[in-house]
Amino acid sequence: MNQPPYIPDNAPFTEEQRSWLNGYLAGLFSEAPAGQAPASAPATPVTILYGSQTGTAETLCKKTAKQLKAANCDPKVVDMGDFSVEELQSVENLLLITSTYGEGDPPDNAQALHSALMAETAPRLEAMKFSVLGLGDSSYPDFCQCSKEFNARLEALGAKSIAPMVEVDGDPDKDFPLWLDSVQSAFGQAATAGDPIATVEEEDAGVGTYDRKNPFPAKIMKSRNLNKEGSSKETFHVEISLEGSGIDYHVGDALGVYPENNARLIDEILGAAGFAPDEAAPLPRGEDTTVFDALRYHYDISVLTEPFILACGRLSKNNRLQEIIEDPERRKAYIAGRGLVDPIVDFQVAFPTTEYLVAPLRQLNPRLYSISSSPKAHSGEVHLTVGRVSYDLHGRERLGVCSTFLAGLEPGRAVKVYPHGNKNFHLTADDDAPVIMIGPGTGIAPFRAFLEEREARGAKGKNWLFFGDQHAATDFLYEEQIERWMKSGLLSRFDTAFSRDQEKKIYVQHRMLEQAEELYQWLEAGAYIYVCGDASRMAKDVDIALHQVVESVASIPAEEAAAYVEALKKDKRYLRDVY
Repeated sequence: MNQPPYIPDNAPFTEEQRSWLNGYLAGLFSEAPAGQAPASAPATPVTILYGSQTGTAETLCKKTAKQLKAANCDPKVVDMGDFSVEELQSVENLLLITSTYGEGDPPDNAQALHSALMAETAPRLEAMKFSVLGLGDSSYPDFCQCSKEFNARLEALGAKSIAPMVEVDGDPDKDFPLWLDSVQSAFGQAATAGDPIATVEEEDAGVGTYDRKNPFPAKIMKSRNLNKEGSSKETFHVEISLEGSGIDYHVGDALGVYPENNARLIDEILGAAGFAPDEAAPLPRGEDTTVFDALRYHYDISVLTEPFILACGRLSKNNRLQEIIEDPERRKAYIAGRGLVDPIVDFQVAFPTTEYLVAPLRQLNPRLYSISSSPKAHSGEVHLTVGRVSYDLHGRERLGVCSTFLAGLEPGRAVKVYPHGNKNFHLTADDDAPVIMIGPGTGIAPFRAFLEEREARGAKGKNWLFFGDQHAATDFLYEEQIERWMKSGLLSRFDTAFSRDQEKKIYVQHRMLEQAEELYQWLEAGAYIYVCGDASRMAKDVDIALHQVVESVASIPAEEAAAYVEALKKDKRYLRDVY
């Protein structure tokens, strides 16, 4: 038999990757069947931790484990909330997959481990090999900040990275397979031939399942503005038919919606760039269509990104643009709050072909909306509560992509949708347990669903809803339905915080503190507490208020109050759907 080839020391691999490849090539030349490790090779233990707010990171972990099992590994998938920093000391191989929320914050289930790792008392981890996959959206300033912090801290504690951290921007299926391929090479044997890395949605998917890659063309049934005349807001209640889809969902889940970009904005971009709407343009996956349709359905044109402004800089000799490009701080300041059209108009950027225009653009990704209906109350339907985004900035009207799209749809119009499970925010199955719901503005969406579900199930447990908005006269969302629930007794307590109806602004966290005694009594009686809404402001303020309630009513130090709240999280009695 020929001698097996080997990987030379100057090859572009790490020491661990080179060692594994040499062993693998030796295996190919042994008596073992091609593509398999020798029978005596022990499986490589791999711990896979996930930090997830909506379930995507958990799904990716399961997919990773499935793939690694085919590569002579012994993977173990663990929720970060169930893993301590002390346990990390015994981990030999670690994969960490996490999203980022709010202003660079870790997901709820990752907060305790993140804090413990960042502390000065964190243990050294020299024996560990690891890799991190971050999930995020580059349109936010703190893109993948949580994963970056985990990656940097593990290295600072002595752990050795065996595959570079990958930052997923929007669509996981673009970068996740590349990351998984690299860690698979570092941790185990190659997967068997014919076992390609599947897309994220293939995990537990069946024939005919509708998902991100195969959305269902659902029809709009009804759309109405919940705000009354005189309101500064537009909040639409949108009813969508799922007839013929077979789609099932649970209250607490989200609905993925594929938006379409605003036609007037596209016309402005094409006019400024000098292209006719029917000129050909390439799509993200290779084929061609008209440049109008490419911008309408396939590319993100609402948010200005660094790749696009840099591309403009290469195509224009405008002195001011070049000054912005050369100064990272000025470049960042210009990008903030602007869209694709701004640099084209501001600097008269000329694009040789449509390909130059679309090449730097991100793919237009679906948006997730908290479902505001119970399938038990509305069979074959799904309802959304959508706040239309519209404001003026830098001398131009800015419109939310999906909110504007959904708000303008007429009954009968089709929209591509898919279900997105979020088991981290499901309503408790204990119909006797008290439930506390805190959701200002469109954050009321899942709690309308929760109350419809509890009503349909005949649940006996008490229900307490905190709701807030600007004015009671114009912004009381679902007022009539809530009043019926108050009269029927389904809602045991209902506290409102209409911030602009008095001189001093009042928010839901203030109402929590006002009702601290009873709120704590509900918690002591086994209540589940749910929060939905803005992650960077409201959710943080509510969390602070919850800690204050426990500390003041129980008369305990802040540290003990924090431990009490952390115990609620571990028991899945304090759950948040934040964005």
